[in-house]
Amino acid sequence: MERIECQWCQGHSPAGSASCEICGAPLDVRDTVSDSGWRETPRLRDMTEFRFSNSTCQVEGELVPVAELTLGQGDAVYFEHHAMLWKDTQTPITAVNAGGGVKRMLGGMPLMLGKAKGVGRVAFSRDQPGELVVLPLHPGMEVDAREHAFLVASHTVAYSFERIKGLANLLHGGNGMYLDRFVTAGAPGLLILHGYGNVFERMLKPGETILVEPGGFLYKDASVQMNAVKVPIRMQRDPYLAEMVGPGRVGIQSMYVHHSSE
Repeated sequence: MERIECQWCQGHSPAGSASCEICGAPLDVRDTVSDSGWRETPRLRDMTEFRFSNSTCQVEGELVPVAELTLGQGDAVYFEHHAMLWKDTQTPITAVNAGGGVKRMLGGMPLMLGKAKGVGRVAFSRDQPGELVVLPLHPGMEVDAREHAFLVASHTVAYSFERIKGLANLLHGGNGMYLDRFVTAGAPGLLILHGYGNVFERMLKPGETILVEPGGFLYKDASVQMNAVKVPIRMQRDPYLAEMVGPGRVGIQSMYVHHSSE
């Protein structure tokens, strides 16, 4: 059977499909890339559906999109508790210790994550306009995301976190940023992020460097080095920018959202 390759996740779907069966990206729309190399993440159409493991995800709405999951037998997902929108009564929810204790609490990060297990339906969203970024993770992959960008991840994806000291926000000041870290081992997984406003991605070449305002940073591959760089521009307080050094992907959001740990 003839199959089409998705420009976003490089997955393959049957010829004639309107959207990728792995990530939901439209297959009949070409990538939109700026002169500087930033490409728009796929704008998932209302009611787009894709599969992962024994489960499905349907995307509802476009302004404040909802990820509605139908969890199959043996599948589970975890999430920040305030990201859950609704669930079936028979879908069990349990609490999972995120680790970090007081360190996370002082940084405004949740101490506990929620875990939903199939069989049943559960839906997730954020309370701001933006886009869902669907990242299928192959075995042995690692993605780092800014704090509170994480919407939901499959149970095959391991979770940890790291604090990047010195990344003060350009306008508001601050003392650092937390990164959520997602890693797959021998099995594939699914990670869904929420980006505020519009989301763009750029592939950095080895040694290629850009500076990103911390409020606009969304995610990166583990291969991308992230450093805090002080920029002497003679403001009341010289800001820190996030220096990104390739190789790897970097994702940014157009609507800055500044959380308590900044």
